[in-house]
Amino acid sequence: MEGSIVPLPEIIRLKKKYKAYLYLDEAHSVGAMGKNGRGIVDFYDCDPQDVDFLMGTFTKSFGAAGGYIAGKKDVIDHIRTHSHSFCYGTSMAPPVAQQVISAMKAIMGEDGTNDGRERIERLERNAHYFRKRLKQMGFIIYGNMSSPVVPLMLFVPAKVATFVRELLKRGIATVGVGFPATPLVESRARFCLSAAHTKEMLDFTLNILDEIGDLLKLKYSRYVWPPGEIVY
Repeated sequence: MEGSIVPLPEIIRLKKKYKAYLYLDEAHSVGAMGKNGRGIVDFYDCDPQDVDFLMGTFTKSFGAAGGYIAGKKDVIDHIRTHSHSFCYGTSMAPPVAQQVISAMKAIMGEDGTNDGRERIERLERNAHYFRKRLKQMGFIIYGNMSSPVVPLMLFVPAKVATFVRELLKRGIATVGVGFPATPLVESRARFCLSAAHTKEMLDFTLNILDEIGDLLKLKYSRYVWPPGEIVY
């Protein structure tokens, strides 16, 4: 929701110091973050063995359904035995499983192309460009510059529906988020960037956001970014 990235190296240090277990949710990062697209562990170049439970979804970067939990064998055996959703759920359909495998091969470069790596690099470039341009306009943006989840803060609950409708009139669909999903005065619009977005698409959206930002008085930032062209 915040587009933030957990400070994993520091948390691993604390985990080792206090002998705790570490459970990491990679739902928004696996397949999208890190130089190899392997998520936050890859983003920080940490050792996956330092994370006891790795959880993620196949519904986002992999374009499929379901999810996963990875860990040591005794942990996974325990989950298989005691998890109601596993015991009483149906198995993943073969076409869905194949979609996950194909996406993984593309991300890892095992499909014989560089398409996966190029998509990861393009997604990060899109995130940096989109976030910098929004900040330059005067919007308040939460989260890490590399995160493809971009929360544009609206703050005033009454402006959420108007903001979404004004964007829809101009051909852009986004998600307005307010209470109780966020604190009452931290309403926002959440943009989720994709590697399929081109610079032209981003510029089209940014120009409209600039217009609506002036219309609805949404440019709250007091920090003035330097003017000039931002390199894509």
